[in-house]
Amino acid sequence: MKILVGLSGGVDSSVALCLLQKQGNEVIGATMSIWDKEKYHLKESFNLKDACFSPHEEKDIEAAQTLCKRFNVPYYVVDCSKEYQKFVLENFKQEYLAGRTPNPCVMCNHTVKFEALPEGARAMGIEFEKFATGHYARVSYNKTLQRYQLRRAVDEAKDQSYFLYRLSQDQLSKMILPLGDYTKQQVRKTARELGLTVSDKKDSQDFYSGDVNDILEEPAKEGYFVDKNGNILGKHQGIWHFTIGQRRGLGVSADRPLYVIGLNKDRNEVVLGYEEDGYKSSMIVRDLVWVSVAQIKEKTTLAVKIRSSQNPFSAAFEPLEDNMARLSFFEKQKAVALGQSAVFYDEDGFVLGGGFIEKADV
Repeated sequence: MKILVGLSGGVDSSVALCLLQKQGNEVIGATMSIWDKEKYHLKESFNLKDACFSPHEEKDIEAAQTLCKRFNVPYYVVDCSKEYQKFVLENFKQEYLAGRTPNPCVMCNHTVKFEALPEGARAMGIEFEKFATGHYARVSYNKTLQRYQLRRAVDEAKDQSYFLYRLSQDQLSKMILPLGDYTKQQVRKTARELGLTVSDKKDSQDFYSGDVNDILEEPAKEGYFVDKNGNILGKHQGIWHFTIGQRRGLGVSADRPLYVIGLNKDRNEVVLGYEEDGYKSSMIVRDLVWVSVAQIKEKTTLAVKIRSSQNPFSAAFEPLEDNMARLSFFEKQKAVALGQSAVFYDEDGFVLGGGFIEKADV
Protein backbone atom coordinates (compact mmCIF):
# COMPACT_ATOMS: atom_id res chain seq x y z
CA MET A 1 0.00 0.00 0.00
CA LYS A 2 1.16 3.55 -0.73
CA ILE A 3 0.95 5.59 2.48
CA LEU A 4 1.62 9.26 3.16
CA VAL A 5 2.97 9.69 6.69
CA GLY A 6 2.62 13.03 8.47
CA LEU A 7 5.97 13.70 10.15
CA SER A 8 6.49 16.14 13.02
CA GLY A 9 10.19 15.49 13.57
CA GLY A 10 9.43 13.64 16.82
CA VAL A 11 9.79 10.04 17.90
CA ASP A 12 6.14 8.98 17.42
CA SER A 13 5.70 9.91 13.77
CA SER A 14 9.22 8.68 12.99
CA VAL A 15 8.50 5.23 14.42
CA ALA A 16 5.10 5.17 12.67
CA LEU A 17 6.85 5.65 9.33
CA CYS A 18 9.43 2.96 10.08
CA LEU A 19 6.80 0.44 11.19
CA LEU A 20 4.73 0.98 8.06
CA GLN A 21 7.77 0.60 5.83
CA LYS A 22 8.83 -2.56 7.67
CA GLN A 23 5.38 -4.01 6.96
CA GLY A 24 6.14 -3.72 3.24
CA ASN A 25 4.26 -0.51 2.47
CA GLU A 26 5.55 2.18 0.14
CA VAL A 27 5.79 5.19 2.43
CA ILE A 28 6.13 8.89 1.70
CA GLY A 29 7.01 11.48 4.33
CA ALA A 30 5.34 14.89 4.59
CA THR A 31 5.45 17.73 7.10
CA MET A 32 2.93 20.54 7.25
CA SER A 33 4.44 24.00 7.46
CA ILE A 34 2.19 26.26 9.55
CA TRP A 35 4.46 29.04 10.80
CA ASP A 36 3.76 32.15 8.70
CA LYS A 37 7.12 33.89 8.54
CA GLU A 38 5.66 37.05 7.08
CA LYS A 39 2.95 37.51 9.69
CA TYR A 40 4.79 36.09 12.70
CA HIS A 41 8.26 37.36 12.01
CA LEU A 42 10.94 36.50 14.53
CA LYS A 43 11.40 39.03 17.28
CA GLU A 44 12.77 39.03 20.81
CA SER A 45 9.46 37.92 22.33
CA PHE A 46 9.64 34.78 20.21
CA ASN A 47 12.53 33.31 22.17
CA LEU A 48 10.35 30.24 22.54
CA LYS A 49 10.57 26.62 23.54
CA ASP A 50 9.56 23.95 21.05
CA ALA A 51 5.81 23.72 20.54
CA CYS A 52 3.35 22.76 17.82
CA PHE A 53 3.08 26.36 16.59
CA SER A 54 6.63 27.65 16.72
CA PRO A 55 9.30 29.40 14.65
CA HIS A 56 11.43 26.31 15.30
CA GLU A 57 9.52 24.21 12.77
CA GLU A 58 12.56 24.33 10.48
CA LYS A 59 14.35 22.08 13.00
CA ASP A 60 11.47 19.62 12.85
CA ILE A 61 11.55 19.68 9.05
CA GLU A 62 15.28 19.03 9.11
CA ALA A 63 14.80 16.06 11.47
CA ALA A 64 12.03 14.59 9.29
CA GLN A 65 14.10 15.10 6.15
CA THR A 66 17.09 13.34 7.75
CA LEU A 67 14.88 10.39 8.72
CA CYS A 68 13.46 10.01 5.23
CA LYS A 69 16.88 10.26 3.61
CA ARG A 70 18.21 7.49 5.84
CA PHE A 71 15.35 5.12 4.97
CA ASN A 72 15.25 6.13 1.31
CA VAL A 73 11.78 7.65 1.59
CA PRO A 74 10.53 10.56 -0.56
CA TYR A 75 9.91 13.65 1.56
CA TYR A 76 7.86 16.80 1.03
CA VAL A 77 6.92 19.92 2.94
CA VAL A 78 3.30 21.02 2.46
CA ASP A 79 2.48 24.66 3.12
CA CYS A 80 -0.63 24.71 5.32
CA SER A 81 -0.04 28.12 6.88
CA LYS A 82 -3.07 29.80 5.28
CA GLU A 83 -5.44 27.02 6.38
CA TYR A 84 -3.89 27.06 9.85
CA GLN A 85 -4.42 30.81 10.12
CA LYS A 86 -8.02 30.55 8.93
CA PHE A 87 -9.25 27.53 10.86
CA VAL A 88 -7.04 27.38 13.95
CA LEU A 89 -5.59 30.78 14.79
CA GLU A 90 -8.69 32.81 13.94
CA ASN A 91 -10.81 30.46 16.05
CA PHE A 92 -8.21 30.69 18.82
CA LYS A 93 -8.45 34.47 18.79
CA GLN A 94 -12.25 34.65 18.62
CA GLU A 95 -12.71 32.18 21.45
CA TYR A 96 -10.24 33.82 23.82
CA LEU A 97 -11.65 37.30 23.24
CA ALA A 98 -15.15 35.93 23.90
CA GLY A 99 -14.08 34.65 27.31
CA ARG A 100 -13.87 31.02 26.25
CA THR A 101 -10.94 28.60 26.24
CA PRO A 102 -10.30 27.02 22.82
CA ASN A 103 -8.47 23.79 22.10
CA PRO A 104 -6.40 24.46 18.96
CA CYS A 105 -5.31 20.81 18.65
CA VAL A 106 -8.92 19.70 18.16
CA MET A 107 -9.45 22.33 15.47
CA CYS A 108 -6.12 21.59 13.78
CA ASN A 109 -6.68 17.85 13.47
CA HIS A 110 -9.93 17.89 11.54
CA THR A 111 -9.29 21.02 9.44
CA VAL A 112 -5.54 20.99 8.82
CA LYS A 113 -3.59 17.89 9.83
CA PHE A 114 -6.09 15.34 8.47
CA GLU A 115 -7.56 17.59 5.78
CA ALA A 116 -5.35 20.40 4.44
CA LEU A 117 -2.13 18.37 4.70
CA PRO A 118 -3.22 15.28 2.69
CA GLU A 119 -5.24 17.41 0.26
CA GLY A 120 -2.28 19.75 -0.18
CA ALA A 121 -0.06 16.76 -0.88
CA ARG A 122 -2.45 15.51 -3.56
CA ALA A 123 -2.48 18.98 -5.10
CA MET A 124 1.31 18.70 -5.36
CA GLY A 125 0.87 15.54 -7.44
CA ILE A 126 1.73 13.10 -4.63
CA GLU A 127 -0.23 9.88 -5.00
CA PHE A 128 -1.13 7.71 -1.99
CA GLU A 129 -3.94 5.48 -0.72
CA LYS A 130 -3.87 6.19 3.02
CA PHE A 131 -2.65 8.91 5.36
CA ALA A 132 -0.91 7.97 8.63
CA THR A 133 0.30 9.83 11.72
CA GLY A 134 1.92 8.98 15.05
CA HIS A 135 -1.20 9.64 17.13
CA TYR A 136 -1.99 7.27 19.98
CA ALA A 137 -5.49 6.08 19.09
CA ARG A 138 -7.10 3.23 17.15
CA VAL A 139 -9.30 3.16 14.05
CA SER A 140 -11.36 0.18 12.90
CA TYR A 141 -14.39 -0.57 10.72
CA ASN A 142 -17.57 -2.00 12.20
CA LYS A 143 -19.38 -4.01 9.51
CA THR A 144 -22.57 -4.25 11.55
CA LEU A 145 -22.83 -0.50 12.07
CA GLN A 146 -21.20 0.23 8.71
CA ARG A 147 -19.10 2.91 10.39
CA TYR A 148 -15.46 3.61 10.99
CA GLN A 149 -14.82 3.77 14.71
CA LEU A 150 -12.30 5.66 16.79
CA ARG A 151 -11.06 4.08 20.01
CA ARG A 152 -8.76 4.98 22.86
CA ALA A 153 -5.17 3.77 22.52
CA VAL A 154 -3.80 0.78 24.41
CA ASP A 155 -1.54 3.22 26.27
CA GLU A 156 -4.27 5.18 28.04
CA ALA A 157 -1.74 7.58 29.57
CA LYS A 158 -0.76 8.71 26.06
CA ASP A 159 -4.17 8.32 24.41
CA GLN A 160 -4.98 11.14 21.97
CA SER A 161 -8.48 10.14 20.89
CA TYR A 162 -9.85 13.21 22.70
CA PHE A 163 -8.13 15.43 20.13
CA LEU A 164 -9.45 13.41 17.17
CA TYR A 165 -13.16 13.24 17.97
CA ARG A 166 -14.22 15.70 15.25
CA LEU A 167 -12.76 13.63 12.41
CA SER A 168 -15.39 12.67 9.85
CA GLN A 169 -16.21 9.19 8.56
CA ASP A 170 -14.47 10.13 5.32
CA GLN A 171 -11.31 11.16 7.17
CA LEU A 172 -11.34 8.03 9.33
CA SER A 173 -11.72 5.84 6.23
CA LYS A 174 -8.51 7.24 4.76
CA MET A 175 -6.24 7.11 7.81
CA ILE A 176 -3.96 4.68 9.61
CA LEU A 177 -2.73 5.05 13.20
CA PRO A 178 0.12 2.54 13.58
CA LEU A 179 0.85 3.35 17.25
CA GLY A 180 -2.61 2.67 18.66
CA ASP A 181 -1.59 -0.75 19.95
CA TYR A 182 1.80 0.36 21.30
CA THR A 183 2.85 1.92 24.58
CA LYS A 184 5.13 4.95 24.63
CA GLN A 185 7.86 2.82 26.18
CA GLN A 186 7.60 0.34 23.30
CA VAL A 187 7.80 3.17 20.78
CA ARG A 188 10.94 4.62 22.37
CA LYS A 189 12.48 1.13 22.57
CA THR A 190 11.75 0.59 18.86
CA ALA A 191 13.29 3.98 18.06
CA ARG A 192 16.46 3.07 19.95
CA GLU A 193 16.66 -0.30 18.21
CA LEU A 194 16.40 1.51 14.87
CA GLY A 195 19.08 3.95 15.94
CA LEU A 196 16.82 6.98 15.50
CA THR A 197 18.35 10.19 16.81
CA VAL A 198 14.92 11.27 18.10
CA SER A 199 14.50 8.18 20.31
CA ASP A 200 14.82 10.20 23.52
CA LYS A 201 13.44 13.51 22.23
CA LYS A 202 10.97 15.04 24.66
CA ASP A 203 7.34 15.24 23.65
CA SER A 204 6.06 18.64 22.61
CA GLN A 205 3.17 19.27 25.00
CA ASP A 206 2.13 22.80 24.14
CA PHE A 207 0.32 24.43 21.26
CA TYR A 208 2.39 27.59 21.76
CA SER A 209 4.95 28.31 24.47
CA GLY A 210 4.93 32.11 24.36
CA ASP A 211 2.54 34.80 25.54
CA VAL A 212 -0.96 34.27 24.15
CA ASN A 213 -1.04 37.95 23.17
CA ASP A 214 1.66 37.28 20.55
CA ILE A 215 -1.15 35.64 18.59
CA LEU A 216 -4.11 37.71 19.75
CA GLU A 217 -2.30 41.02 19.22
CA GLU A 218 -4.78 42.80 21.46
CA PRO A 219 -3.97 46.01 23.35
CA ALA A 220 -4.23 45.82 27.13
CA LYS A 221 -7.77 46.29 28.43
CA GLU A 222 -7.88 46.95 32.14
CA GLY A 223 -10.55 45.11 34.06
CA TYR A 224 -11.25 43.79 37.54
CA PHE A 225 -10.77 40.57 39.40
CA VAL A 226 -13.97 40.00 41.38
CA ASP A 227 -15.25 37.35 43.74
CA LYS A 228 -18.45 35.40 43.11
CA ASN A 229 -20.44 38.19 44.82
CA GLY A 230 -18.98 40.89 42.57
CA ASN A 231 -16.59 42.38 45.12
CA ILE A 232 -13.46 43.83 43.50
CA LEU A 233 -10.24 42.01 44.39
CA GLY A 234 -7.74 43.62 42.01
CA LYS A 235 -7.03 44.60 38.43
CA HIS A 236 -5.96 42.69 35.29
CA GLN A 237 -5.05 43.60 31.71
CA GLY A 238 -7.58 41.51 29.77
CA ILE A 239 -9.66 38.38 30.33
CA TRP A 240 -7.82 36.55 27.55
CA HIS A 241 -4.80 36.15 29.81
CA PHE A 242 -6.73 33.71 32.01
CA THR A 243 -8.39 30.31 31.76
CA ILE A 244 -10.93 28.50 33.93
CA GLY A 245 -9.21 26.61 36.74
CA GLN A 246 -6.06 28.75 36.61
CA ARG A 247 -4.40 29.28 40.00
CA ARG A 248 -0.95 30.70 39.31
CA GLY A 249 -0.10 34.20 38.12
CA LEU A 250 -3.22 35.91 39.48
CA GLY A 251 -1.42 38.38 41.73
CA VAL A 252 -4.28 38.46 44.24
CA SER A 253 -3.67 37.47 47.84
CA ALA A 254 -6.17 35.57 49.99
CA ASP A 255 -6.33 33.31 53.02
CA ARG A 256 -6.46 30.30 50.69
CA PRO A 257 -5.43 29.73 47.05
CA LEU A 258 -7.77 31.40 44.57
CA TYR A 259 -8.78 29.96 41.20
CA VAL A 260 -10.35 31.43 38.07
CA ILE A 261 -13.97 30.23 38.20
CA GLY A 262 -15.49 32.53 35.58
CA LEU A 263 -14.75 34.95 32.72
CA ASN A 264 -17.21 37.73 31.88
CA LYS A 265 -16.56 39.21 28.44
CA ASP A 266 -19.17 41.98 28.67
CA ARG A 267 -17.78 43.39 31.93
CA ASN A 268 -14.18 42.32 31.28
CA GLU A 269 -14.17 40.60 34.65
CA VAL A 270 -12.22 37.59 35.87
CA VAL A 271 -14.18 35.86 38.63
CA LEU A 272 -12.06 34.29 41.37
CA GLY A 273 -13.05 31.78 44.02
CA TYR A 274 -11.82 28.94 46.17
CA GLU A 275 -11.35 25.48 44.71
CA GLU A 276 -14.79 24.28 45.78
CA ASP A 277 -16.41 27.27 44.04
CA GLY A 278 -15.21 25.98 40.68
CA TYR A 279 -17.12 22.68 40.79
CA LYS A 280 -20.08 22.29 38.39
CA SER A 281 -22.91 19.78 38.21
CA SER A 282 -23.95 20.04 34.53
CA MET A 283 -23.19 21.61 31.16
CA ILE A 284 -24.63 22.32 27.72
CA VAL A 285 -22.62 21.04 24.76
CA ARG A 286 -23.08 22.44 21.23
CA ASP A 287 -22.08 21.50 17.65
CA LEU A 288 -22.29 17.79 18.33
CA VAL A 289 -20.57 15.30 16.04
CA TRP A 290 -20.96 11.51 16.12
CA VAL A 291 -18.05 9.17 15.45
CA SER A 292 -18.31 5.49 16.33
CA VAL A 293 -22.11 5.46 16.44
CA ALA A 294 -24.98 7.21 14.71
CA GLN A 295 -26.56 10.22 16.38
CA ILE A 296 -27.87 9.43 19.88
CA LYS A 297 -31.43 10.74 20.09
CA GLU A 298 -32.54 9.37 23.46
CA LYS A 299 -31.57 10.03 27.05
CA THR A 300 -28.78 7.76 28.18
CA THR A 301 -25.69 7.54 30.37
CA LEU A 302 -22.28 8.25 28.85
CA ALA A 303 -18.66 8.42 29.95
CA VAL A 304 -17.29 11.92 29.33
CA LYS A 305 -13.95 13.69 29.27
CA ILE A 306 -13.66 17.49 29.42
CA ARG A 307 -9.85 17.38 29.43
CA SER A 308 -7.59 15.04 27.51
CA SER A 309 -5.65 13.96 30.59
CA GLN A 310 -8.56 13.01 32.87
CA ASN A 311 -10.27 9.67 33.27
CA PRO A 312 -13.80 9.58 31.82
CA PHE A 313 -16.60 10.29 34.30
CA SER A 314 -20.28 9.32 34.12
CA ALA A 315 -22.99 11.77 33.07
CA ALA A 316 -26.63 11.67 32.06
CA PHE A 317 -26.98 12.69 28.41
CA GLU A 318 -30.12 14.54 27.28
CA PRO A 319 -30.47 15.60 23.60
CA LEU A 320 -31.65 19.16 22.96
CA GLU A 321 -32.67 21.12 19.88
CA ASP A 322 -30.16 22.84 17.56
CA ASN A 323 -27.63 19.99 17.78
CA MET A 324 -26.99 20.49 21.49
CA ALA A 325 -27.22 18.32 24.59
CA ARG A 326 -27.34 18.68 28.36
CA LEU A 327 -25.02 16.52 30.44
CA SER A 328 -25.72 16.17 34.16
CA PHE A 329 -22.80 14.87 36.20
CA PHE A 330 -23.19 12.14 38.80
CA GLU A 331 -20.29 13.77 40.65
CA LYS A 332 -19.45 17.47 40.39
CA GLN A 333 -16.54 18.35 38.11
CA LYS A 334 -14.05 21.19 38.44
CA ALA A 335 -12.73 23.54 35.76
CA VAL A 336 -15.54 23.11 33.25
CA ALA A 337 -14.19 25.59 30.69
CA LEU A 338 -16.48 27.07 28.05
CA GLY A 339 -15.07 26.48 24.56
CA GLN A 340 -13.27 23.29 25.51
CA SER A 341 -14.43 19.94 24.14
CA ALA A 342 -16.58 17.35 25.89
CA VAL A 343 -15.89 13.93 24.36
CA PHE A 344 -18.15 10.92 24.91
CA TYR A 345 -16.94 7.32 25.30
CA ASP A 346 -18.48 3.91 25.85
CA GLU A 347 -17.26 1.29 28.32
CA ASP A 348 -14.92 -0.24 25.71
CA GLY A 349 -13.14 3.04 24.98
CA PHE A 350 -14.82 3.82 21.67
CA VAL A 351 -15.33 7.52 20.96
CA LEU A 352 -19.06 7.99 20.53
CA GLY A 353 -18.91 11.69 19.72
CA GLY A 354 -18.61 15.06 21.36
CA GLY A 355 -18.99 18.81 21.11
CA PHE A 356 -17.97 22.18 22.52
CA ILE A 357 -18.93 23.26 26.03
CA GLU A 358 -21.35 26.19 25.74
CA LYS A 359 -22.60 26.66 29.31
CA ALA A 360 -21.97 25.19 32.73
CA ASP A 361 -24.32 24.51 35.67
CA VAL A 362 -27.59 24.63 33.74
